[in-house]
Amino acid sequence: MRFAVVVFPGSNCDQDCYKAVEKIGEPVEYVWHTEKDLSSFDAIILPGGFSYGDYLRSGAIARFSPVMEAVQKAAEEGKLVLGICNGFQILLESGLLPGAMLKNQGLKFLCQTEELEVVNTNTPFTLDFKEGEKIRLPIAHGEGNYTCDPDTLNRLKENGQIVFRYRSNPNGSLLDIAGIVNERGNVLGMMPHPERAVDALLGSEDGIKLFTSMVRAWRDRHGQAF
Repeated sequence: MRFAVVVFPGSNCDQDCYKAVEKIGEPVEYVWHTEKDLSSFDAIILPGGFSYGDYLRSGAIARFSPVMEAVQKAAEEGKLVLGICNGFQILLESGLLPGAMLKNQGLKFLCQTEELEVVNTNTPFTLDFKEGEKIRLPIAHGEGNYTCDPDTLNRLKENGQIVFRYRSNPNGSLLDIAGIVNERGNVLGMMPHPERAVDALLGSEDGIKLFTSMVRAWRDRHGQAF
């Protein structure tokens, strides 16, 4: 399974994502944001950071990068697309996920470890978690207050699209939402950083299951054994 880590001007978690994929033994490459062809990859990761400085609105400029057309195409083909933190914001701005992001309640940048609940294990990103499992992942954002209109929220609930919830909502997100998938289930956006929780030295290994879940889902789909 081949992973691509897209690098935008201002990305700063690209190396963390690269190392996380390396840790599970899968091939991974950096892809510059001007790339227009992602056909050789099976999964695309949009990492955290401050794309284009985020001076307008987080992810609002990155959505127009040439690579985003290829990301859209990959999502339509059913490939796995993971957006973390700024990557989540870019997925929202590009319309690959519903809703929007506001500044944190309290207007402070938050950098700390949070406890989450895994709400839905029936996604390609959460197969290796247990339903209701409590995990610890770092957050680092100033604009992670997820919101959407009532109809969208109802669809998210009815379709099981809410994947992760904060146990102690740090940023004011609607319904404690920390991560959602699209209706098809192959595009996940989340504000916490699983790539920063893949080794005990980092304070938590809980994030590694997200990456192994992606590999398991891909191998199940392609009939390959571990």
